[in-house]
Amino acid sequence: MVSTSTASESPVSAEEYLDCYAEHYYEWAMGGIEKLSPVSEAHDLLTAYLRQLLDAYFALNPIGRVRAQPFVMRLETLQVYREPDLQVILSSNPGQLTKTGMIGPADICIEVVSPESLERDYGRKFGEYERGGVGEYWIIDPVRRDARFCRLQSSKLYASVLPDQQGIYQTPLLPKLTLGVATLWQEPLPDIMATVHAVEKMLGPSAC
Repeated sequence: MVSTSTASESPVSAEEYLDCYAEHYYEWAMGGIEKLSPVSEAHDLLTAYLRQLLDAYFALNPIGRVRAQPFVMRLETLQVYREPDLQVILSSNPGQLTKTGMIGPADICIEVVSPESLERDYGRKFGEYERGGVGEYWIIDPVRRDARFCRLQSSKLYASVLPDQQGIYQTPLLPKLTLGVATLWQEPLPDIMATVHAVEKMLGPSAC
């Protein structure tokens, strides 16, 4: 996600952020708010593809849901409220899912990197999501054609998990889902019908 500098010099409470800023594409950390800049077409298309892939997966295997920015993830212990590009919330997640946000860490957060958000996505958010207990953090960088998958270990630290030799990433959080990294850089990206067909093939005849 693209961000600009802090938008306000004076502190903003969490309640004021939720009431006045969250829906307008701001994030909140330690009393400061940051305005998120408009995204590029490439960023938008890639985020939309990942959203439709996950939506199709959960439609056929209803073990959770996916939410897109500006849906807020509230990491209360860190005094940080972030709006990941996408967040996966499993039905088994012990946090509280509300109509406007997730109170507690999502199971997977996905950020699609823009040139303006390098430090934020690779740096600050990495540390926040790790300390906040987000199970996996996917950093998808279309400019560099690089995808990083970080999985929380028993040590409470992220470890990088590589795709297999065929460039396929799989996570135990989403059984049978296969993410082909090379597909992320295709032009054009698969349309919704192709995506649904691919997910049906992944899940097999047992899919509901």
